[in-house]
Amino acid sequence: MRKETMISIQNLKVGFPVHGVRLLHRHRCMPVVDDVSLDILEGETLGLVGESGCGKTTLGRAIMRLNESGEGSILFRGQDILKTKGKALRLLRKHLQIVFQDPYASLNPRQTIRQAITEVLRVRMGLDREQSRERANELLTLVGMNPKNADRFPHEFSGGQRQRIAIAKALALQPEFLVLDEAISSLDVSIQSQIINLLMALKEQYHITYLFISHDLNVVQHISDRVAVMYLGKIVELAPTEVLFNNAAHPYTLALLSSIPQIPGQEERERIVLSGEVSGPENIPSGCRFHLRCAYATKICSETEPALTNRGGEHWAACHNM
Repeated sequence: MRKETMISIQNLKVGFPVHGVRLLHRHRCMPVVDDVSLDILEGETLGLVGESGCGKTTLGRAIMRLNESGEGSILFRGQDILKTKGKALRLLRKHLQIVFQDPYASLNPRQTIRQAITEVLRVRMGLDREQSRERANELLTLVGMNPKNADRFPHEFSGGQRQRIAIAKALALQPEFLVLDEAISSLDVSIQSQIINLLMALKEQYHITYLFISHDLNVVQHISDRVAVMYLGKIVELAPTEVLFNNAAHPYTLALLSSIPQIPGQEERERIVLSGEVSGPENIPSGCRFHLRCAYATKICSETEPALTNRGGEHWAACHNM
């Protein structure tokens, strides 16, 4: 039985102006997310993968309304995030939180950890001083931190500890949805596994929905229910995790999967080395955006952009020839 949709992204376009360049007296806009439609289901972890610069982080930030989009809509339980303003937007943001790649950058270096969390609880949750202090201790304990260390400053903690603190701060508002933007990529492998286990436990305990943005396909396979693959601002494949990793239908996805390091004893996978140069969002090719690097490309690929079509069940892919 299909879960209910929590977030519905429809025809989303996000671009950034290229400063110093004018075209017909208008600033030129460089597309980063281009006409993306995507549903995130309640209670799932949706993995979002792709090369650096493909638009993963921009999409996550657009959902959080941290950057403005030019066109389209992002509906959270039917409410359009992009059209919500003022007090209504502040109330909406209690339900949506983000954990960034660099936890140190998201923590005030002049605040102790306790101050960082209790400030959120007092201002946004209306708790008094004693209540916020008690709740901060609960949150720190929940993420595996000792509350006795809460009067220290961010620089006094390790990277893994700071990431736990960032997660505790995000959980302070009791969100329904969390964007995890490369939340473990800068951590040691042993610490990564601890944070992954923590995230999975929190998901079960609090029924949180995740958008898990990462370039680490092994982690994505472990934590995700479905996976979306982005290339140059477009979703090129979307499928349940097991289907995507065992039966990918897009040449770019196949190339990504072939790059996963092999463990001795595993069935060998053919390594696909992509040819051609990576196009940037300022120089998007006509037709299929991947055709200049694709071994299966034909004439139609350079002329017509493929639509994201259903390949059976919940498997979608945008390719003319696969």
